[in-house]
Amino acid sequence: MVNSLSSLFRFLDESPTPFHVVATSVSLLEQKGFAHQKSFSDELQTKGYFIRDGAIIAWSLGAKKAPLRIIGAHTDSPNLRVQPNPNIHNAGWSQLGIEIYGGVLLNSWLDRDLGIAGRVLFTDGTSTLFADHSAIARVPQLAIHLDREVNERGVQLDKHQHTVPVWGTNAPSFQEWLSGKVNRTDIAFYDAHLFDINPATLLGVDNSLIASARLDNQLSCWSALQAITSTESEYNVIVVLNDHEEVGSESMTGAAGPMLESVVEAILNHHSVSPMEKHDLLAASWCLSADNAHAVHPNYQERHDPRHGPRVNEGAALKLNGNQRYATTSRGAAHIRNIAKAVDAPLQVFVSRNNMPCGSTIGPITSTRLGIEAIDIGAPQLSMHSARELSGAQDPDHLVSLMSGFIAR
Repeated sequence: MVNSLSSLFRFLDESPTPFHVVATSVSLLEQKGFAHQKSFSDELQTKGYFIRDGAIIAWSLGAKKAPLRIIGAHTDSPNLRVQPNPNIHNAGWSQLGIEIYGGVLLNSWLDRDLGIAGRVLFTDGTSTLFADHSAIARVPQLAIHLDREVNERGVQLDKHQHTVPVWGTNAPSFQEWLSGKVNRTDIAFYDAHLFDINPATLLGVDNSLIASARLDNQLSCWSALQAITSTESEYNVIVVLNDHEEVGSESMTGAAGPMLESVVEAILNHHSVSPMEKHDLLAASWCLSADNAHAVHPNYQERHDPRHGPRVNEGAALKLNGNQRYATTSRGAAHIRNIAKAVDAPLQVFVSRNNMPCGSTIGPITSTRLGIEAIDIGAPQLSMHSARELSGAQDPDHLVSLMSGFIAR
């Protein structure tokens, strides 16, 4: 477990943005012999990957006309993003205008030391990634002396007015700072994200927990990559790490976009699968949608159904929802339970309370686009969408075991 957690922690620490998730994933894949598929007009790589912005798809070709085994996750996490014209000077403070991305748990971003990372595009069409892990910015909370009822009423934040970080008292323009960071002045545009600079770490007197930013959903991304790079299979195996799940998946690189479908078509064409054979092959295929689940919170146990509340370090949660917010059917539940039993991976069941609507995942979207049955699972965690989240230290290995069994069976 120590070695796997070290690998996971490096992945988390080196991936402050979706663009960095892709770069970190490429490093893992290439170490295992996967090659970059730059164009699908070229011969399809036996073990390859394809990149578009903050999304990546990797595959390992199996037997001719063998069904697909797809594992899906997402690279993005809710955060604060620097605006195109961010420079603000107020009351002696230098501030950065930001845009809130996704369903951020806003109060968790208060009084944290924040770095800045992202992608810079230049006028010549090239681009580069950057990441500054030093304490650059902070969203300061109002003192209790100026908000005496804050503990009784709770923190109330105006999303636009109260979330503007400070980053000095006489700071340069953001564009000037960024030019110095990438050592170029011909910047055409940028994507810049704030992130919590504290590294991933074990937590607890018994080291039973993991504390880190972006566990949702980089834990699933890392686990999927571990599975595809370490598991032999006769199936055609695909790992798709989409962007933009936290804002609805409707983008070129989101689950509702064409990326995965294009790769599936390329694999089927490579194997000379006819239109009618395609129908049968997809019907025999499976997709495992991996996105972290809500663990039972010890201080809010009433928020879960007592018979369906996942616990940390007791394996992945199998997600079911009769209203199709999750894609799992009874057939899918039986299939993944059989796999979990075969590989001795613990598996729990999560069903949301009737008065507590659940979120959704890429599972239903992927299943709808491809006509492949999907199963939704996820490692249990607390503090979802916080700047810093909490999960069980044993669950990454549980998740990799389950995914590896899914690929092989």
